[in-house]
Amino acid sequence: MADIIIEKPSEAKLEELGVNSWPIWEKEVSRFDWSYDSQETCYILEGQVKIEPEGGEAVEFGPGDLVVFPEGLNCVWDISTPVKKHYKMG
Repeated sequence: MADIIIEKPSEAKLEELGVNSWPIWEKEVSRFDWSYDSQETCYILEGQVKIEPEGGEAVEFGPGDLVVFPEGLNCVWDISTPVKKHYKMG
């Protein structure tokens, strides 16, 4: 299973990826199961999230983080402050 990748991207990288043109997803404080049937790349605008991957170490991220979730990942999303993110599937 591939790992979740978290980085603090430069403005140049965000521009190169076209992040500002990606759709926005928002979610209130909650905890839920999630499975990825394709890779997702997202850029966190607001909020604090902990992801608990099945059989792996939990990771946390927040505003300014660029996160890549691998295809096939099964995990639990634990949102501690409401999240707002740009995202791109595939």
